[in-house]
Amino acid sequence: MGEEGTEGTVHLLCLAASSGVPLFCRSCRGGAPARQQLPFSVIGSLNGVHMFGQNLEVQLSSARTEDTTVVLLVGLEELTNIRNVERLKKELRASYRLIDSFLGDSELIGDLTQCVDCVVPPEGSLLQEALSGFAEAAGTAFGSLVVSGRVVAATESWWRLGTPEAVLLPWLVGSLPPQAARDYPVYLPHGSPTVPHRLLTLTLLPGLELCLLCGPRPSLSQLDPQLLDRWWQPVLDPLRACVPLGSRALPAGFPLHTDILGLLLLHLELKRCLFTVEPSGVQEPSPEHRRRLLRSFYTLVTATHFPPEPGSAEDKVEEVAQRTQVPRACYLVSGPEEPGMGWRLVAVQAGPRRLLLLLSAQSPTHALRGLATHTLQALSPLL
Repeated sequence: MGEEGTEGTVHLLCLAASSGVPLFCRSCRGGAPARQQLPFSVIGSLNGVHMFGQNLEVQLSSARTEDTTVVLLVGLEELTNIRNVERLKKELRASYRLIDSFLGDSELIGDLTQCVDCVVPPEGSLLQEALSGFAEAAGTAFGSLVVSGRVVAATESWWRLGTPEAVLLPWLVGSLPPQAARDYPVYLPHGSPTVPHRLLTLTLLPGLELCLLCGPRPSLSQLDPQLLDRWWQPVLDPLRACVPLGSRALPAGFPLHTDILGLLLLHLELKRCLFTVEPSGVQEPSPEHRRRLLRSFYTLVTATHFPPEPGSAEDKVEEVAQRTQVPRACYLVSGPEEPGMGWRLVAVQAGPRRLLLLLSAQSPTHALRGLATHTLQALSPLL
């Protein structure tokens, strides 16, 4: 598989490792799917690079020119031992929307953080009770409510899914076109990479979907309207309150400082996060620009400032020796560091929680840590 950037266009190319036959190529430009495709000559060159390195027992991870970057990735064993190329190409089409959503300018951030994108419903306990009861009545332990690719509530078994599938399943649901009901085969990268499970989805309200992960049973026909009404009609108003949470993540009226233009809250042990760039009605910068700023800042602070996640082997070995050297807060000014100039980005960490804020240019730098600490304390009961 390879990824190439040319003139603002990103191409994701998947080749059969043994034959070099192109399995698919997806393109994205400016955050949206693009029709421009890689020419066959470029595909042939990419395959030639791969084969040359393979013959010398060398794995080429990347190649770079002045204006182009090519990245080679290793796929699953099943994709390298292909018996019927044309059949595989047809099966891969079911993944196109999911792939395109990763290449585009997504409103989610789980692809970067490997934490599940969540929202905080105003009456979460009622929804949790209804979800657990419905899942039990349907004969499965795995259920969730998803709005715009973000988890509103989930059963305990759903939360125990491995990190890849816990992130991918709601992202997949959010990438699919609206449908009243679906019976979708899915492979779980961690739990079941070779035997498919069934992902059943039912639209309760526009944008709000009920998801069940199950085996051969139940069938969609078993989830009759009477069963749905029994569990979800009593909580119709709390369900309606969830629909606008897709982009906001937080309940309406949640008190946030007016300087906050965007935030990312992570719980590193639970592997869940809250991400929004629409906490207020301020127009500038655009939501797309805010997301890019926060994603870049997350990459920076994770790589350079904060310690390994709690519980990792490295953290356990060096925790005592390095505790006094570990930063708990950092900030960055995007642009001139002058009064009224440059967006402010600040990160703080306390225990398993890490908070990143994007703040307006009017926010004084000397007050950033205090504002971030106060905001983290206010948000901590939510996640």
